[in-house]
Amino acid sequence: MLALLIRDLRISVRAGGGFGLGLGFFLIICILVPLGVGPEREVLAPAAPGILWVGALLACLLSLDRIFALDHEDGSLDLLATAPLPLEAVAFIKALVHWMTTGLPLVLISPLLGVLLHLPDAAMGWLMLSLLLGTPALSVIGAFGAALTVGLRRGGLLLSLLVLPLYMPTLIFGAEVIRRGALGMDVSTPLALLAGISLGSVALLPFAAAAALRINLR
Repeated sequence: MLALLIRDLRISVRAGGGFGLGLGFFLIICILVPLGVGPEREVLAPAAPGILWVGALLACLLSLDRIFALDHEDGSLDLLATAPLPLEAVAFIKALVHWMTTGLPLVLISPLLGVLLHLPDAAMGWLMLSLLLGTPALSVIGAFGAALTVGLRRGGLLLSLLVLPLYMPTLIFGAEVIRRGALGMDVSTPLALLAGISLGSVALLPFAAAAALRINLR
């Protein structure tokens, strides 16, 4: 498992591997929105939680088709399917690499973008915590969608249509954590639901992704 993790990380960070693609997209969204709607604090601050979470969701969505597609194209996925390592572990590692190269950078850069959108200082910690708890669900759900569409020509649009409805609860509860944190309200309920979604996704969806891969590789 460690060898596969290191291999996929190396592929992701090399030229054309997709590292930084989601981060750049996240930056573009958070820079363009103030230019489009105006830089006024009273306009941006109430919308900042939703803008930040929508940007994070779209940034994760942007690189989902790379999770299995590159390995399928060069035949590595067929070798992984016949290797001693279970396909469930392969799916988990692929999702983990996607989170480490897409979700984790978003968590780290989010306070800076929160400042650009006039997010209150009281909500900065909740912003990072909500992204830290919620982005793993985005990566695991995305890996499941990528497994369903692997091998399909122009499967990117179908992948987006499959995973976007599954992303909605994470988006809603993630933005709600930030909104309540900014207002000084209790965040325990949306935070617990957000963590539950991520834990449930990590526990169940690698098995579903492995089953989808087995069907598509027959």
